[in-house]
Amino acid sequence: MDWQEFLKGESGIHELSTEQTETLLAALFSPEKAPLNQTQLEVKLNTSDDNVKKRLGEIYKKFSKSFPELASQQGAGKLRNLHIKLKQKYYQPSQPVVATQLSNLSPYPEEFISLIEEKIKTFCGRRFVFDTFQQLITENPHGYFTIIGDAGMGKSSIVAKYVSEHKSPCYFNILVEGRNRPELFLKSIRRQLIDRYQLPNSEDADLPTLLTKVAGKLPAGERLVIAIDALDEVEQEAGENLLHLPTTLPDRVYFLLTRRPYHLGRKRLSVSPGVPVKELDLRDNKYVNSNQDDIKEYIRFVLNTDSDYKDRLRNWIQTRSIPDTTFVEQMADKSENNFMYLRYVLPAIAKGDYNDLSLKQLPDGLQEYYQNHWVRMGLEAKPGQLMEIVLYILLEIGTPIDCEMIAGIAKEDECDVEAVLDEWVEYLKKQKVDGYICYGIYHASFLDFLKAKREMDSKRKLFRKVNLRIAEYLEKGMA
Repeated sequence: MDWQEFLKGESGIHELSTEQTETLLAALFSPEKAPLNQTQLEVKLNTSDDNVKKRLGEIYKKFSKSFPELASQQGAGKLRNLHIKLKQKYYQPSQPVVATQLSNLSPYPEEFISLIEEKIKTFCGRRFVFDTFQQLITENPHGYFTIIGDAGMGKSSIVAKYVSEHKSPCYFNILVEGRNRPELFLKSIRRQLIDRYQLPNSEDADLPTLLTKVAGKLPAGERLVIAIDALDEVEQEAGENLLHLPTTLPDRVYFLLTRRPYHLGRKRLSVSPGVPVKELDLRDNKYVNSNQDDIKEYIRFVLNTDSDYKDRLRNWIQTRSIPDTTFVEQMADKSENNFMYLRYVLPAIAKGDYNDLSLKQLPDGLQEYYQNHWVRMGLEAKPGQLMEIVLYILLEIGTPIDCEMIAGIAKEDECDVEAVLDEWVEYLKKQKVDGYICYGIYHASFLDFLKAKREMDSKRKLFRKVNLRIAEYLEKGMA
């Protein structure tokens, strides 16, 4: 990793804004050369001296979490000392920025480390969510806090960011990987709490017992926050709290939860009177401006900082004579406050997928993006081709399966199936299961899109064909 990429990673870890990241990269342009002074930065960044001072002040404040001496140091020399500290970290062997951060956060469940790394890599904003949760913690001795939002609004990323910064025990329910059942949740959380708090004779303890034991061992001023993502993906019979979450909580114990909106009458978390419960719905009108600000910050980050896409994105907008501010504003509107939309569309623009379109012609919203891609891949004009069958197989199976099994069900050559999987790789999650590379649907929003296709399949009957082939394949395997 070169020096500039290292600094970008550090900027992300310490939550620097786009302007602060730009200032840091300019000031510490080389590990071997002295930092630029404020006058030089004023010229380099084409901004005022007051702006430079303000940005540097915020940079020192944010980096003081890692280097406390920056907070206590008075007068000049802070930038030089920050430069020295970052150089020491840069030249330490085996110190990748994000991976190092997470590897030190024992005891993380190994199965979630890569997910957390991915989610926090380009994380932006969401300060209003963290502030509201902190308010619950400050004002109440214990409680539940639930973040509600549609697929793609960044709920998992919020949990990942909180976990990475606060070293909280965590569990991510993942439907397509089968990690979404109460017994798996309890097994994971139990192991995390036992390892973290040294709880003897707790291998078979239920969650209320574990929480009581931990509460009795918490040092003064310390709290336990357990973060759980995607309650809507939990597979469990109705009638009990999801994941058997306790109805009462010991003092200084809190849960940070996320879920998609439930239908009326399907609330799945009940607590005893007096247990504080707060919900923050990202779709609420009072958060529109905060969501828009965060979305715009993310777009500016990709456009100005993301080494994978920024140059090609900038070329796309420059060839169309689109001002940066116009691009940011219109992409924010088209995203409908959905980060997943941007995660797909911005790389697609950079890769040239939309060279034939203007900014105005880009799809509006995530579901229109999926439909647009579906059409551009020829699946609307020529239904029933292998590409469509493979996606429907993944939908109907519901758990990750390997290429050989997909080919067996589709009754097609394995190489042809592998080519299809490569075509749709950004929509699929690859993982090793028992030594085999397996594939599943990556995100709940794409799962929803395919389910809608199933509901509309009244004429083609393609899903019936797919399910018959699945049944035939499984029967053959059992024979």
